[in-house]
Amino acid sequence: MTVPMLMPNGVAAAVSLDLGARAGAHTPVSACASGTEAMHLGLDLIRSGKADVVVCGGAEAAIHPMPLAAFSSMQALSRRNDDPEHASRPYDRDRDGFVMGEGAGALVLEAEEHAIARGARIYAELAGTSVTADAYHITAPDPEGLGATRALKAAMFDGRIQAEDVVHVNAHATSTPVGDKPEYTALRAALGAHVDNVAVSATKSQMGHLLGASGAVEAVLTVLAVYERQAPLTINLENQDPEIPLDVVTSARTLPAGDIVALSNSFGFGGHNAVIAIRNV
Repeated sequence: MTVPMLMPNGVAAAVSLDLGARAGAHTPVSACASGTEAMHLGLDLIRSGKADVVVCGGAEAAIHPMPLAAFSSMQALSRRNDDPEHASRPYDRDRDGFVMGEGAGALVLEAEEHAIARGARIYAELAGTSVTADAYHITAPDPEGLGATRALKAAMFDGRIQAEDVVHVNAHATSTPVGDKPEYTALRAALGAHVDNVAVSATKSQMGHLLGASGAVEAVLTVLAVYERQAPLTINLENQDPEIPLDVVTSARTLPAGDIVALSNSFGFGGHNAVIAIRNV
């Protein structure tokens, strides 16, 4: 089983076998943007009429000496080893890297008429998606956040969303010194002054960085935030970086009534950017 365990498409193939999914079994490999890019591909399958139902997600189990040593050598991991509960500190002035985690998440995407016909519970609408590339550096984000800005704007355009419609963002926010600020720059560029009114959650503070699974799990959290009108918490933010003046959710926050939109961002090594927009139903 060595080859099936190591091949990147192994997980998608296993799910396809288990569910009898024959419209396609696709494996986007875009580092930490993989789970979110899966939503982008899934929406395309439904819009094109190639499938009525698509299971999209991501899984990662990379806690192993080699990747830990590699990320540590890159100085991407937090060195707060004496205080691991407080090591992941997105947007904090004293952040020093991410905490690696493992996990998996999946969403069922379905054409609206198909879902209604079978009486499915509909949690939210996947209104828009986008993928872009920085073409800047193999690991570092574009410091101006240009690729991320284009991804945010493209996802909103795809979903016919105005900046004022957005009330919540599940940010990529890995807690690295160089990664958090470009995302703020991109949000400011895409949403303008309205970004000051948006509730931003950095959920990696609670679960660590799940790498290829992060976008999928954060998509689940974003759907639930819209469905339950409750933004998830960001923990360990004690001294917010003055260069990242976002409205970060650090205590219980209810999202507004009425029609709302939430965005979920994922940015991966290689310059991969993926954004999804979730609308209430």
